[in-house]
Amino acid sequence: MVVVDTTVWIDYLKGRNSPETDWLDQQLSRQRIGLLDLMLCEILQGVSSEKEARLVEKHLLRFEIMESGGREIAVAAASNYRSLRRRGRTVRKTIDCLIATCCIRGGHQLLHGDRDFDPFEEFLGLTVIHP
Repeated sequence: MVVVDTTVWIDYLKGRNSPETDWLDQQLSRQRIGLLDLMLCEILQGVSSEKEARLVEKHLLRFEIMESGGREIAVAAASNYRSLRRRGRTVRKTIDCLIATCCIRGGHQLLHGDRDFDPFEEFLGLTVIHP
C-alpha cells in the first residue's frame, strides 16, 4: 500500500500541482492508497467549515484508514527518533515519527513532501515514492 502523507493530501485537495499530487492523481485508481488516522485528523483540522470537513472526510474515507497508535508503535517510534538523533538527524514532529514507523513496520511505501521523512529513508529503510 502507498500511504499518502498529510502534506500531499492538503496540496491535492487544494488543487496545487506538485510531482507528488500529480503522481497521486495518476495512481488513485491503480494503487492501493491509504492514510493513518492521525493524518485524517490533521487534514480535517485544517478545513475551515463543518460542511467542507464532511465532504473531505467522505472523500478520504474511500481509502484505507489505518490506526497509528498503540504501545508497540509508540515505543518503536521513540526508538527510531533516538536512533536518528544519535546520527545527528532530529525529526521535528512526533507525528512524523509515528507515520514513518507505521510505514516501515507495515511494509508500506510513503508519498510525502516533508523533509522530516528523509532520515527515515536514509537510515531506517522507509520506502518512499519519488515521482
